[in-house]
Amino acid sequence: MKNKSTLKQILIYLKPYLWLIILSVIFSAVSVVLTLYIPILIGRGIDLIVDTGNVDFNGLLPILIQIVIIAAVTALLQWLINTINNRITFKTVRDIRNAAFEKIQCLPFSFLDSHPSGEIVSRVIADADQFADGLLLGFTQLFTGIVTIIGTLIFMLSIHAGITLIVVVLTPLSFFMAKFIASRTYSMFKLQSATRGEQTAFIDEIIPNQKTVKAFSREIQCLEKFDEINERLEKCSLKATFYSSLTNPCTRFINSLVYTGVGLGGALIAVSGGITVGALTCFLSYANQYTKPFNEISGVVTEFQNALACAARLFELIDQKPQSKDGTRVLSDTSGNVVIDNVSFSYSPNRELIKNLNLKVDPGLKIAIVGPTGCGKTTLINLLMRFYDVNKGEIKVDGININEITRASLRRSYGMVLQDTWLKTGTIRENIIMGKPDATEQQIVDAAKAAHSHSFIKRLPNGYDTVISEGGEGLSQGQRQLLCITRIMLSLPPMLILDEATSSIDTRTEIRIQKAFAQMMEGRTTFIVAHRLSTIREADMILVMKDGNIIEQGNHETLLAANGFYAKLYNSQFEQS
Repeated sequence: MKNKSTLKQILIYLKPYLWLIILSVIFSAVSVVLTLYIPILIGRGIDLIVDTGNVDFNGLLPILIQIVIIAAVTALLQWLINTINNRITFKTVRDIRNAAFEKIQCLPFSFLDSHPSGEIVSRVIADADQFADGLLLGFTQLFTGIVTIIGTLIFMLSIHAGITLIVVVLTPLSFFMAKFIASRTYSMFKLQSATRGEQTAFIDEIIPNQKTVKAFSREIQCLEKFDEINERLEKCSLKATFYSSLTNPCTRFINSLVYTGVGLGGALIAVSGGITVGALTCFLSYANQYTKPFNEISGVVTEFQNALACAARLFELIDQKPQSKDGTRVLSDTSGNVVIDNVSFSYSPNRELIKNLNLKVDPGLKIAIVGPTGCGKTTLINLLMRFYDVNKGEIKVDGININEITRASLRRSYGMVLQDTWLKTGTIRENIIMGKPDATEQQIVDAAKAAHSHSFIKRLPNGYDTVISEGGEGLSQGQRQLLCITRIMLSLPPMLILDEATSSIDTRTEIRIQKAFAQMMEGRTTFIVAHRLSTIREADMILVMKDGNIIEQGNHETLLAANGFYAKLYNSQFEQS
């Protein structure tokens, strides 16, 4: 059933290239007919060679010319067939890859957070390549093989029906053998693909975190883990390859029996005068050509099992349920009024996180969110940005439920600076203008100066045109964070989210940045997530969260005077250990 479902999906992606498939089949048919006509010409030529000194050279010359012309035309057709099949294959795989990457863009964060990125990469890259190899092999050999079998049967029947019957009776043994082996290789190839994905995910996890690995002297443990995965991959790959490799020799053995039967039967009939030597030679050539596609098709079948297993993993990704439906209302000129009404949320159904949370934020207020690790601070940010949808209740911006607002316009209304920086491969300028692609050079420089990043950017080899790699390799953590702050300084959205936005910046620069932030936050609704409570004294309201609930709220002085949980958190910063 799984194979049938995967085949149906493959056929859907092949449908746009149906005309190319038909053209390939036609060319294959013509190529096969011409190839099969050559043995007839050879048989005729042999019959013209009667004895020593008794050769009809006048009759042989036109036959030889025909053979050369037909061979040349067949070679041209084979080239065209290969070109067409390559086009069908790689266009189909391109479409599937595009569909997979497009699905990644609309997958819920719950899926992306629960699946290693390396495993997803393995599906889109390695599995797609394996599928392409199997599909190309199928197109190259399957069409030609089927047409060859049908064509040779017709030609053999035209020469001698009795000998043809020997071929037809023995041949199905090849099919049974190929089917028996193929049915046992699919699960092995799928396990091979899954293990390869696990290996890619592990490599993808370890390489970017080499500093951590070396800092904790975990090199040996990492090697042991990699060896264990690699050993499992070796075992399932060997099993899959071993069983699939049995197909070809088994079918070749059966085909040799067919050829032997034709040779013996044909020789007896030729001795009795039922067939000429030339016709028998022709028939033996057909018998060889007839059995050859079975070897190729059996090889295709086992390779196609691998391709199907890889395609199934790709379609599992493509068929994943997308994120919840986007809203239709576009948020523009927002005042920054935010209401959280009786919101409950949990990442896992059996573990509650946020329960019946209520909050009303007036436009332009600076809201600080504090609390112990795991209390729900970052989760609240995820809900505000609609990275996750609430399980219960609603969040409103300017009186509109965010489920009714397009995600793009909602997220454009927020400017985010997180503790974890994200920079793409490209120039410094390209990274800064992500939120405002039409920014002028002067606007970019002004934003960089406000964020105190202009000075270090000018010291780079090519200034704003300096190319950085993914993650900002070559820049310090503080410089990366300054670039992310510059990005927000440039776009200046109506609402801000600052999650430990200055955690990697030195104290002197932080004081300057805080002044720039104070100016930027003026009149803008701002949510500040902070662990260092000294950075949020000036907030209009401080929300103290614990176990998913707001247990205290007020300004700094009020909360200190209440001598509650916030006061304990604040004073703990200055306690001597």
